[in-house]
Amino acid sequence: MKKIYTLIYSVSIFCLLNQSCSVKKYIPEGEYLYTGADLKLVEEGDVKDKNQIEGRLESLLPSANSAILGMRLGVWAHYKGSKEGAGWINRFLKRQLGEEPIYLSDVNPIRTEELLMNRMENMGYFYGRTDSDVKRQGKFASIDFTAWLPSPYVMENITIERDSLKIEQAIRGVLEGTQLKKGDRFDLQKLNAERIRIDDELKLMGYYNFNSDFLIFEADTSKYEDRRFDLYLRYKDETPDRALLPYRIRDIRVFPNYSVSESAALLDTTEVNGISFIQGVKVFRPELLEEYILFEEGQRYSSQTARLTRNRLSSIGNYRYVNVRFTEQDTSLIEGEGVLDADIYLSPLNRRSVRAEIQGLSKSNNFAGPGILLSLRNRNLWLGGETLNISANAAYETQIASGDRTGLNSIELGLKADLIFPRVIFPIPISERFAYAIPKTKISVGAEYLNRVDLYRLVSYNAAYGYFWNQNRFVYHEINPINLTFVRMSNASPQFEDILDSNPFLRRSFEQQFIAGINYTFNYNQMVDAFRTHSIFVGTTVDLAGNALNLLSRTFSDDPSTFFGLDYAQYARADVDFRYYLRLNQNNIIATRLFGGWGIPYGNSVSLPFVKQYFSGGPNSVRAFRIRSLGPGTYRPAQFDIGSFFDQAGDIRLEGNIEYRFPIVSVLKGAVFLDAGNIWLANENEALPGGKFTSDWHKELGIGTGFGLRVDIDFFVIRFDFATPVRRPYMPENERWGNTFDIRSRDWRRENLIFNFAIGYPF
Repeated sequence: MKKIYTLIYSVSIFCLLNQSCSVKKYIPEGEYLYTGADLKLVEEGDVKDKNQIEGRLESLLPSANSAILGMRLGVWAHYKGSKEGAGWINRFLKRQLGEEPIYLSDVNPIRTEELLMNRMENMGYFYGRTDSDVKRQGKFASIDFTAWLPSPYVMENITIERDSLKIEQAIRGVLEGTQLKKGDRFDLQKLNAERIRIDDELKLMGYYNFNSDFLIFEADTSKYEDRRFDLYLRYKDETPDRALLPYRIRDIRVFPNYSVSESAALLDTTEVNGISFIQGVKVFRPELLEEYILFEEGQRYSSQTARLTRNRLSSIGNYRYVNVRFTEQDTSLIEGEGVLDADIYLSPLNRRSVRAEIQGLSKSNNFAGPGILLSLRNRNLWLGGETLNISANAAYETQIASGDRTGLNSIELGLKADLIFPRVIFPIPISERFAYAIPKTKISVGAEYLNRVDLYRLVSYNAAYGYFWNQNRFVYHEINPINLTFVRMSNASPQFEDILDSNPFLRRSFEQQFIAGINYTFNYNQMVDAFRTHSIFVGTTVDLAGNALNLLSRTFSDDPSTFFGLDYAQYARADVDFRYYLRLNQNNIIATRLFGGWGIPYGNSVSLPFVKQYFSGGPNSVRAFRIRSLGPGTYRPAQFDIGSFFDQAGDIRLEGNIEYRFPIVSVLKGAVFLDAGNIWLANENEALPGGKFTSDWHKELGIGTGFGLRVDIDFFVIRFDFATPVRRPYMPENERWGNTFDIRSRDWRRENLIFNFAIGYPF
């Protein structure tokens, strides 16, 4: 049952100060409020997995009303809100927190004993015993259950009862991979799982009409005097004959523009490799659509092939619905095998769409602010599933908690076009070997204008050519063998020129205007399963730039440090982002993250290009430090104003975060968190003393803690985080840990209380 945790905490404090929360006086005469049950296991034989057994048996005990610090607030709220003439506060508490009281008369100990006995037998503990003892104290009652566990029955052999039919021979082959081993105790749960596994394997072999319910396990103890048994597998006598036949596919028909209102008389049929494509007005070229269909005429039916075909067709991105139907035919293709016809119905999305968004932006550069996005999409551009996306954006961004710092406002304009082909486009034909989803080819071009008010302007142009695909539900790959970026800075203010003059590394990172390289991204994401107790995310990116240009420059140019007169960057950069979620229940999550990034400038570069450098501090980083204000290492600028915004960048970044997320009321969520991290330089920089990465990096971590509020509307999250630093790496070593906390002091709040506003969760 959902609890409104803030209300519970408030009511709990009230109840600790006021004994009126006692429910004893509300319990009806002759009734006892049931407070819960305990289970004691007594081992009378060889019990090897007591903890597992205990957990499965305890799940059968009758539940009691919830209690916090011994107080049953839900029952108390129910009683108070049910009284005649109850005020609106009591009625509200009943509606939000109230629990119907569970009395001893509602609990049947004998029935629970029977359930325990049944569960013990299902786990192989036959001829055990159970007992119960009701304990009453005042107006309350609890129950103690005891279960005596004898030695379990264990398996000696497993075999199929007969193997004269083709399906029986198939089952025998499947049994060779069984997880049921000699010495395993009898466990009905495992037997049911094995039936499902066998059925899944048979579906891959063509047994379209088979079902796990047709299988039955029989245990035979007659050969043994001790607690051993032989396990026999057979299919039930009432299994229909058609369930015992494998099926082959005969006719395959595809309807690329399916509509229930479309007239059959207006449809034309095109044959491609034995597949019939039936459509009126051509909406998809049959020779291209055929590549997505994995089954073919005369092939054995396979549930996996059917599922993967659905996935591949859905991954095109042009269809609202993909429906694959198999129809059993009376005729026989081969003696002893059935026949299926396959029909694939595809319902297209609208080809063109225009979208306008007013946004609250939280971008990778840690700025927040309003923006507008206009996008145009054209699906199925050349009748091959191609998608053209054109987008334009304008944004004004600022860091809300900027304090005394200046130059943190920016105006951004952008124009971008993406052309996506739902197949591999490569000069040399590539044999398609991707069963789950065909890789898509993406060509991108774009331009961005960025005006850092009173500091400088940047105009950048970029182009990329690459491929992306899902290997399965959890694994994603993206590789861009061509990735070009050209950046030109102009209108640098005198203040910014002073910054560049004092930091040659920073000037060099802006002067290297041309970036040409290759990058690869790999993601493993279990968080697509929303109800996993344990889930992880691993994301890695490898970025290499400048090597090909260096080779060409050395071959064709007198100056190998430039390419057609342009300074170019040369570096290697790699990131690892690891996240682990522990879901305590549906609404409470402990989320953790470890991030490591390392960039190595070499050859033509002494530092990473500014757009490729790492920053620390801000709403998606160590939240107790302002935007880009942490590091590198122990460095801190002499004046914490304009200069710090630019100087505090690095080639290396290490961070760790832990956050406990919980509900408050409705869409309002809460969080408490602890962040740690910093950035460092790969090479010594005299302008940034203390910034180089050393073996003492762990002594240079910035640490902060705080709490947050989130408005979570499923697809949209607005986040407010309040944090304070507890360790400042730029202070003298013996003064880095903070030892004051004075929330009432205005000066303390200005220096130590950091407010972050963002869109979306930090990780």
